[in-house]
Amino acid sequence: MGAKLRVYKRRIRSVTATKKITKAMEMIAASRIVKAQRQVAASTPYASELTRAVTAVATGSNTQHALTTEVDKPARAAVLLITSDRGLAGGYSSNAIKAAEKLTERLKAEGKEVDTFIVGRKGVSYYAFREREVAESWTGFTDSPTYADAKAVAGPLIAAVQKDTAEGGVDELHIVFTEFVSMMTQTPVDDRLLPLSLDKQDETDEAEKSTKDEILPLFEFEPSPEDVLDALLPRYVESRIYNALLQAAASKHAATRRAMKSATDNAEDLIKSLSRLANAARQAEITQEISEIVGGASALADATAGSD
Repeated sequence: MGAKLRVYKRRIRSVTATKKITKAMEMIAASRIVKAQRQVAASTPYASELTRAVTAVATGSNTQHALTTEVDKPARAAVLLITSDRGLAGGYSSNAIKAAEKLTERLKAEGKEVDTFIVGRKGVSYYAFREREVAESWTGFTDSPTYADAKAVAGPLIAAVQKDTAEGGVDELHIVFTEFVSMMTQTPVDDRLLPLSLDKQDETDEAEKSTKDEILPLFEFEPSPEDVLDALLPRYVESRIYNALLQAAASKHAATRRAMKSATDNAEDLIKSLSRLANAARQAEITQEISEIVGGASALADATAGSD
């Protein structure tokens, strides 16, 4: 076997082994997407209803609370960026980082200082490589987050919101994550968690608004609106972060599946190309061997005829 043919066969074996790995990773990611989608579907109604409850309390009272009250001149904002712990997911983490960078630039242009909180090793590595300060980070659970993970992330953020800005607190809380739209579409989004924007929650028509204005003054809160909002604040932040973590996990698995399918298809194309080259090399070797045999036989016949 010629040296060129050996090279082709060795490359075919290597690419075939890689194809098996990428195909297995594609199937694993596909199976994880189903579980992640179910978790997103299960957590979304809770987060939505909790947001509605907070809106009802805020709209039905004149309470000044960090959850709902806009600061006249916000000086500091916290940004929570959710990325992945692992790679092999195409541009999943880099797209989320770009969205966070764009948000940070906008907040700074508004005159606000920005404290960055990061979930996922990819985001942590990005900021560490550029020697950028990170208020706090969490890793190790992005593929399959739990509510306990969301609670751990929410703790420092809630504490920052409850502090005065002079003591290191923040006036606003933003979150950047990748929203799972479909198996083929995952979109990086940024959302302001605090203060809660009541305008976004009230999308009813004028008649409904009029009816609500008549009903809301009848609300009574026990023990008080302040105590109710204090109790709802951590639940609201935790539920929204948990939902974002689940959305990001589903998006990451979908991105991994798509990237691994592309890698598998490329491996198949490369194997076909190498197989054609190997066949051509083998045919060239056979042709050369036949030519050498025919030439040797002819030379032997000529030598025999000359001796006669």
